[in-house]
Amino acid sequence: MPEEMTANRLAPVPPRTEWFAGIESGHNRRGYLRDVGEFMDHAGLREPEELRDAAPEQVEAWRDELLERPLRPATVRRKLSALSSLFDDLLARGAVEANPVRGVERPVDEEGRHAAPVLTGEQARRLLDAPPAGTIKGLRDRAILAVMLCQGLTREELCGLRVDDLVFMDGQPRLKVAGNRGRMRITALHPEAGQRIGDYLRGAGHGLDLSAPLFRPVANNRGGGRLDRALDPGSVYSNVVRYHADRAGLTREVEGLCAHSLRATAAATALREGARPEAVRDWLGHADLAATLRYYRPPASDRIAPALRISYPGPAPDHGEPPPSAAAARTPAA
Repeated sequence: MPEEMTANRLAPVPPRTEWFAGIESGHNRRGYLRDVGEFMDHAGLREPEELRDAAPEQVEAWRDELLERPLRPATVRRKLSALSSLFDDLLARGAVEANPVRGVERPVDEEGRHAAPVLTGEQARRLLDAPPAGTIKGLRDRAILAVMLCQGLTREELCGLRVDDLVFMDGQPRLKVAGNRGRMRITALHPEAGQRIGDYLRGAGHGLDLSAPLFRPVANNRGGGRLDRALDPGSVYSNVVRYHADRAGLTREVEGLCAHSLRATAAATALREGARPEAVRDWLGHADLAATLRYYRPPASDRIAPALRISYPGPAPDHGEPPPSAAAARTPAA
């Protein structure tokens, strides 16, 4: 199809003054705009309309240039997330045909694995309580954030939930989750997640439609389209996680914050509070334990050497002078 015909089918790209308009924090918004401006300068894109010409290869070249400065991998991931967020919004407006950031490999951390920063308990609570409880969207977003932070679900798993995945077993509320490769698991439903889901279903009115998607678009969604369909994982990030993280001041406060941070926070919190790694593995639907242990964040007490933890009952003997170091032992006497 000729390029002119393709462009005519698209909505206008909004001016820079409208980018990230949903971010209340001026500091956060300026940071997002600065990151996008850096990409445009690197790619030689001068006007907002030229964002339609952005290609994944240009994003990859910008990523590589950032890493050569050098910047921390988490900082580069944050900048890529800002650019991806803008393209997600332009996609929702119908102003571009694709998000060129999707599929671009994000840099890994210093240990060679993809890092997802973990929220503190106070930060998690701020995010949980960021959506207002007085609107259907607010009730839905409160439930989504609780499911991600209290159940450890991925965006894809969350978007695949149906109303009839809320079940009772042995008199306790449970959640059926379809994981990777169709592996089904049934997990205990966290009380706060259960309460928020109930509030949302009562407000949205589809709680008796057992085959309906649990989480759906709301009536004022800008993208239009059917409201009885499941949410898109990209929308969960841009319109729920990022949107409320921005409003709560967490996006700039937590470097590299992403949707997976909520799952990492749930896993790290469960492990820190004494859950067995094998139980967390099954809860998250991991195929092997190594994937689960990536989320373990040892407390400061775990840095004590094992030998220094040993203590036996009875009076402590007089150890006398400590033994000389190997270096000292090799030093000849005067």
